[in-house]
Amino acid sequence: MRKLKKVKKVISIALLASFLSINTMPVFAVENQKTSTATPKQFKSMVSKNKKQKTSDDYKFAYINLNWWENFNDDILNNYIQKAVLNNYDLKMATINVEEYYQNVKMQFASELPSATGGFGPAWYKAPGSTSSDAAFGVPIIVKYEADIFLKNHNKTKAVKKLYEGSKLDERAAYISIASAVGSTYFNIINLDKVIDLQEEIVKIRQEIYDLMLASNKEGLTSTADTVKANKALVQGQTDLIELKKNREQMLHQLSVLIGESPEKASSLERSSLDNINYNIAVPSQIPSEIITHRPDYMKAELMVEKAGIDVKVARKEFLPSINILGGAIFNAGDLGSLFTTKNMLLGLAGGIMTPLFQGGSLIANLKLKKATYERVLQNYYKTNLTAIQEVNDALVAAKLDKDKMLQTEHQYNLEKTDYKYNEDKYNQGTISKLDLIQYQENLLTIEKLVAQQKVECMTDAISLYKATGSKPYDYVN
Repeated sequence: MRKLKKVKKVISIALLASFLSINTMPVFAVENQKTSTATPKQFKSMVSKNKKQKTSDDYKFAYINLNWWENFNDDILNNYIQKAVLNNYDLKMATINVEEYYQNVKMQFASELPSATGGFGPAWYKAPGSTSSDAAFGVPIIVKYEADIFLKNHNKTKAVKKLYEGSKLDERAAYISIASAVGSTYFNIINLDKVIDLQEEIVKIRQEIYDLMLASNKEGLTSTADTVKANKALVQGQTDLIELKKNREQMLHQLSVLIGESPEKASSLERSSLDNINYNIAVPSQIPSEIITHRPDYMKAELMVEKAGIDVKVARKEFLPSINILGGAIFNAGDLGSLFTTKNMLLGLAGGIMTPLFQGGSLIANLKLKKATYERVLQNYYKTNLTAIQEVNDALVAAKLDKDKMLQTEHQYNLEKTDYKYNEDKYNQGTISKLDLIQYQENLLTIEKLVAQQKVECMTDAISLYKATGSKPYDYVN
């Protein structure tokens, strides 16, 4: 009988040892019947609490400050911005990247908690001197825990959280960038629509000039050199028109991809006329430097400095001993009915302290590495600070001076219109030729192309300032 008990103990210990490296967990495959529309847990802080209805996309529109785009008074543009927010594949990948970092935080946090593993194992044995064999069943349960009295694992979790928070800022930066790209591309397309119309008028005028000069040349009134020059101008105008149409098609393709649609549908994309866009954005005379604190790249650089500091703390704590606690229980019996009874239960509890004695200098090197990384990240933070201020100032200067330039060009256009009207009267009076009149008309159309281009430049400057300030309103008009 005593031999039998000894054999059972040996079997119990063997089963316990065999299950130390085995983790078991029930797995259930459940068909996803309905896609959740709730806001992801990690984004709930982005959703306004006074909204009666909340969707999972509310925080995305908060990223881009959708109300700011209303300043352009263009419903078509607003629709494209919303489509990009919901359908752009770069933005979808940015959101998935955040989810990956969120799960990394949960995985790291698990290292701060005890872990338990369990299993089930049958055994067959034959005692020495016995002619019969017996069966046994074992259920081992192992509990392991590293006592985090020095908060090393907790610091690691904090470092991973910083990466997660940084991924959310990367996501926000991606949304701002895509929204800005949609707006700039859209305005460049409607500028090309306008310029192409004007260029077609210019080509018609140059064709008429060439026809008149060709007729004059046949009568000996115009030199062949002047006729060839007019022909060259006509060909150049036609070439410019083809180039403009090519650029428009490419930008339509680009806009299609930005809003998550096939470029095959690019030609059917709706847009407003440049003449009908009446944007209402006041350019501030100055912007305080504190505005850069709203930029996601600045905020992430700040987070990375904090993370690098935590990494240095963790590297120091690697020199400290680790305290591990191991608990185990095994139920072992010859039949399943008496398996979970106290007489067939074996309990154990152990603890140990392990400290590094010799690591070949790796711990010291790791500490120096983390310190160097901290210094590099800190310098990047300083650089990000200066770059952010530069981009805000550049965008502000461009917005102000391009507006002044547009006003001057509009004034020049009005003068050109007056001059053309004056020459039209002279033509009606017979004091100038039709050739002279249509040349004045071409000059007027050329200036009108500049007005259209500079109007769009002012709108894209506003978008650049929107992006430079982190999508926050910049109502700093003095």
